[in-house]
Amino acid sequence: MTSVVARALPARVEVLAAIAIAWVLVLASQLTDAPAALRHDALAEGGLPPLAALGLFLVAWQAMVAAMMLPSALPLIGLFDRVSARQPGATPLRWTFLFGYGVVWAVFGALGLGLDGVVHKAVEAFAPLAERPWLVASAVLAGAGLFQFTDLKRQCLRECRNPAQYMVSHYRRGIAGAFRLGAGHGLFCLGCCWALMLVMFAAGVANLVWMATLTLVTLFERTGRDGERGVVPIGIGLLALSLLVAANPPWLPALW
Repeated sequence: MTSVVARALPARVEVLAAIAIAWVLVLASQLTDAPAALRHDALAEGGLPPLAALGLFLVAWQAMVAAMMLPSALPLIGLFDRVSARQPGATPLRWTFLFGYGVVWAVFGALGLGLDGVVHKAVEAFAPLAERPWLVASAVLAGAGLFQFTDLKRQCLRECRNPAQYMVSHYRRGIAGAFRLGAGHGLFCLGCCWALMLVMFAAGVANLVWMATLTLVTLFERTGRDGERGVVPIGIGLLALSLLVAANPPWLPALW
């Protein structure tokens, strides 16, 4: 963690502040009923107009993305900050870069919300699953575990772990270049972490335990010295947890 922050020191303080504020909001929400109210199923059934429910969900989702994903993106943000400082309007460029990154995750969140609605209806229509909701959680964990063994995971993780190489290959001057750079990095980040974020999606926005756990996992994979070697053990751990959840022993605490 210390090495990541040290490499990110050139990044403006507002980026680090955004991460801190996101975590403060998550911690503050634990003192209220906000986590339950912001769950996708609660929003869908809460009587809000669809666009209002989507907007509220995306605000909470983007705060969660800032808390979970930006820490492991700090090395690239720091590099971009140093390079863009030589251009006029460095601050707008930085925020355009981050906006491009955020757009990718916003689209993923909106698609995930729609998919979740379809899954909920399918589960409700199939009595054996409706009576055993933990099997859905088990399937999400199994999917995340299996994804750890794929070529797509390895290729996207390689891009995420080499921010200098990514900058050399994709950096372009100007606002449009900053947006494309941020969106492109967001796509690689999404390709690396989408399955883990589906676990977070299933657990519910602002679930502090899962947020902290998955943040540490992504930070280790993307910036840790042995991050690439940890991919397979993490996959095995997710598959083992999936089997445990599927067995649903009475002593197992509720994971979400």
